[in-house]
Amino acid sequence: MTAVRQTLLLAQWQFRRQSTFLPLLVVVQVFIAVATVVGYGLLVGDPPPEVALYLATGAPTITLITVGLVMTPQLLAQSKTEGSLDWMRTLPVPRGLFLASDLLVWTVLALPGMVLGVLVGAARFDIELSIAPWLVPATLLVSMTAAAVGYALASVLPPPLASLVTQMLVFVVLLFSPVSYPAERMPTWLQQVHEWAPIEPMAQLVRAGLAQDAFTISGRSLLVLVVWCLVATGAAAMALRRRA
Repeated sequence: MTAVRQTLLLAQWQFRRQSTFLPLLVVVQVFIAVATVVGYGLLVGDPPPEVALYLATGAPTITLITVGLVMTPQLLAQSKTEGSLDWMRTLPVPRGLFLASDLLVWTVLALPGMVLGVLVGAARFDIELSIAPWLVPATLLVSMTAAAVGYALASVLPPPLASLVTQMLVFVVLLFSPVSYPAERMPTWLQQVHEWAPIEPMAQLVRAGLAQDAFTISGRSLLVLVVWCLVATGAAAMALRRRA
């Protein structure tokens, strides 16, 4: 119970420390959700039902991934630069709890944008979603995996390089990942890359959770996602212990 209490207190401290930043984060999430739905809608015009379903379920996925893969490492890199991360390491708390509290914070912060993306997508393309009963734990897994990968990047890479990599990931997620369109539209070699990368399994899991009547996720994709979550979390934990 002590570990749980310490984790929650650290998460509370993180929320309070970033209280001035949280309104901006909400605005960014709103922009991402609306821009994804409206922007892709302008490109495809009046899409057929299957395309509309991909776009509507892709918007919340992009929001979840963007918060975890982009915002998490950028703010962690900022904490490393300003010295607040080093100050936290002086506290008499196990390093693993720092990681747990940060992942908890970023997992929770990504959820409002995901909900907004679902609402905007369903309204824009006039579709009915078939929500799976396991959508909530699936969403938490996707959000946590994205945050863990982003945290690992920022923990291992120098701050300038971490910021550059995350900026590149924005374009990868938006344009070169099968999130808002089927993987069959990509070149064969890129399809093979995404079979082992975490982005496509994230999209499949959210898509199947929002429209279970139309989409499914294979056991292999779910395993790939879980492995990425465990490996990224382990890498971030090792980096925190190593950089004493």
